[in-house]
Amino acid sequence: MDAMDRAIIAELERDGRLTNVELARRVGLTTGPCLRRVQRLEADGVICGYRAVIDPVAVGRAFEVLLDVSLDSQDAETTGHFERTLTQAEEVVELRRLFSTPDFFVRVAVADLTAYEAFLSQHVMTIPRVKNVTSHFTMKTIKPAP
Repeated sequence: MDAMDRAIIAELERDGRLTNVELARRVGLTTGPCLRRVQRLEADGVICGYRAVIDPVAVGRAFEVLLDVSLDSQDAETTGHFERTLTQAEEVVELRRLFSTPDFFVRVAVADLTAYEAFLSQHVMTIPRVKNVTSHFTMKTIKPAP
């Protein structure tokens, strides 16, 4: 990967809907070589996909909570079940397994405190072997995830 590839990636991170013509113009290439580079970056798995960034307020998911979750066992069955269960929950926008304590970091987006309490009670706390959940309520998002 060279500086031109990095420039293409930076432009696509800012706006994944750029046409090849506009992308080529921004990075200083002609359209053919630019398209070939993008296709190579996609084939190599550097560009994994494209997505729309949605305003959480517009879709009723502006209340964000960060969870630290510890399990009472870290065996494959317990952690696998936890991961599968939360991966399927639409409220979960990010799920990370961590080294040490806590075992998991979970980012949840819901409409409000009532919706969060329902999610916690009906989804997280019903998963076997959940030992501890600490909720961190977001005051302000300074730098959102890309």
